[in-house]
Amino acid sequence: MTLVSQPDISTPPKNVISYKFRDLTIEELKDVSKTYPNFTFSMNTYTFKDGSQKDLLNFSGTVPVKYGNSYNIPIRLWILDSHPFAPPICFLKPTANMGIAVGKHVDARGRIYLPYLQNWSHPKSTLIGLIKEMIAKFEEELPLYSLSSSDAARQSELLSYIAKITEGETDMKSRSKTGGRNEGCFNKITVVGAGDLGIACVLAVAAKDIADKVVLLDLSEGAAKGGTMDLEIFAVPNVEISKDFSASADSKVVVLTVNSLGNAQTYLDVIQSNVDLFRGIIPAVSHYSQNAVLLVASHPVEVMTFVSWKLSSFPKSRVIGVGANLDSERFRYILTNLLKEEVLAKDAWVIGEQGEDKVPSWTSCNVAANQTEAMAAHNSREKVANRVMEVLKGKGQRSWSVGLSVADLADSILKDKRKVHSVSTLAKGCCNINSEVFLSLPCILGTSGVIELVRLEEDPLVQEKLQSSAGSIHDLQQQLKL
Repeated sequence: MTLVSQPDISTPPKNVISYKFRDLTIEELKDVSKTYPNFTFSMNTYTFKDGSQKDLLNFSGTVPVKYGNSYNIPIRLWILDSHPFAPPICFLKPTANMGIAVGKHVDARGRIYLPYLQNWSHPKSTLIGLIKEMIAKFEEELPLYSLSSSDAARQSELLSYIAKITEGETDMKSRSKTGGRNEGCFNKITVVGAGDLGIACVLAVAAKDIADKVVLLDLSEGAAKGGTMDLEIFAVPNVEISKDFSASADSKVVVLTVNSLGNAQTYLDVIQSNVDLFRGIIPAVSHYSQNAVLLVASHPVEVMTFVSWKLSSFPKSRVIGVGANLDSERFRYILTNLLKEEVLAKDAWVIGEQGEDKVPSWTSCNVAANQTEAMAAHNSREKVANRVMEVLKGKGQRSWSVGLSVADLADSILKDKRKVHSVSTLAKGCCNINSEVFLSLPCILGTSGVIELVRLEEDPLVQEKLQSSAGSIHDLQQQLKL
C-alpha cells in the first residue's frame, strides 16, 4: 500500500509534517495498511462546516460485510491533524449504482456515526478498532442498496455534490438557498462535562436566555445519569445532550468543566490526570469550532487554561479562564451594598490566581493633592479591601454560583458587550512577568474573547504578589507532560 504520489508510508508527503502527532499517525496507518491492503492513501483538501479548508490525510477502500450475502462496502476516512487524540471523519463512498440507506449510523450525505467515534479516547481507540465496529454495525444494518438505472442518474448528481462538500469545492450558492438562520448570527454554546458544574452552567445559560442553542457534552461512560437524565426528562428548551464531539460544531463559546476523578496520589498527579483528560478533548472541540472562545472552568483554572491554549493552538485572546470573575463581582457588590463605598467599587477588582493568593486591586485611583493625601487614601482603601476579603473567605464557590459567573462571561462574549471582567488571561509582559502563565486580570471581553487588558494602578505589593503567583504556577507547569 502506498500514497497517491507513490512514496512509502514511512516517508509521507510534505503536508503530513503539519500533523501535530505525525509519528503516531504514521505508525497507525501502517497497521491499517497491513490489515486492509486494499486501502489507498492520499492527501486532499477537506472543507469543514464553516467553509474553512485543510489538507488532510485520508484513505479509502472497501470493508467486507456479511448481510445474508457478502458485500464490499466502500468507505473513506479523513484523518484530522490532531490524530490520534481526535477521531477521524468517516463517510461511505458509494458508486453511482448504490443508494445510501439513511439509518441510525449513516446520514443522507453518507456521513458515518458510531459509538466508537463518540467515545474516542487515545490510546484505547484505534483506526483498526473503529473499522471493526463499523463492519459490525453495517452487518446489523446494511448502509447501501442497489439502484435502478433511473435512480442511479439521480444518485450520480448527489454523489457529485457530496464530493464537493468533502473535497474542498463546497457549493456556497447551494448552501445559501437552504434557508433558515444565518450561522453567523446563531449563538451556540457547548458545555463540556456533565457533572454538577457542567449542568449548573447549562441551567444558568438557559435561564439568562443567552444562547440560541446549548449543547451539553456528556463524556461519562454508560447511559445518562443524575442531572443529565433530569435534563432529558424535563426537556429544558434549546438544550441538546450528546456524547458526540461533532454536536459541538460551530459553537461560539466552548465551556470546559471536566475534572479527572482518578485515584491520583499527589496534587501534581491530579493535575496531570486533568491534562491527560484535556488531551483527548481540546483537539476535538477546537476542530469542530475553530473560531470559538474557549472558556475554562476546570481546576486549577490557571494551569488548565494554559493547557487548553497549548493544545488548541488558538490565539491567546480566545482562550480564557473563569478566573476571579466571581470573586470580583462579589467584591464590588459588598463594597457597594454593604459598605456603601460606591466610588471605590467602580474600579475594584480581585486579580491573580484563584484561592488564598488572590489580590484586591484597582484599575485607577483619584489623583490626590499631595503625597500625604495619596498615602492616606491608599491606607483607607486598603483597610476597606481587607474587610471585604475577610468576608469573601467565608464564601465558597459552589457549582451554581460558578455557573452564574460562566453565564455572565458568555453573555459578554456572545453579545460583544465590551464589558470588563477579571478573567484568566496570558499574563506574560504584565507586571514584569516573563513566563507563559495565565492569571486573572481585568480584561475587556467581546466576540473574539479578550479585546484589551485594562491597566492596573501601580502598586509594588500587588506586583510582587502577582510575580510570586506566576513563579509558582510556572514551576508547576514545567513538571507537567503535555
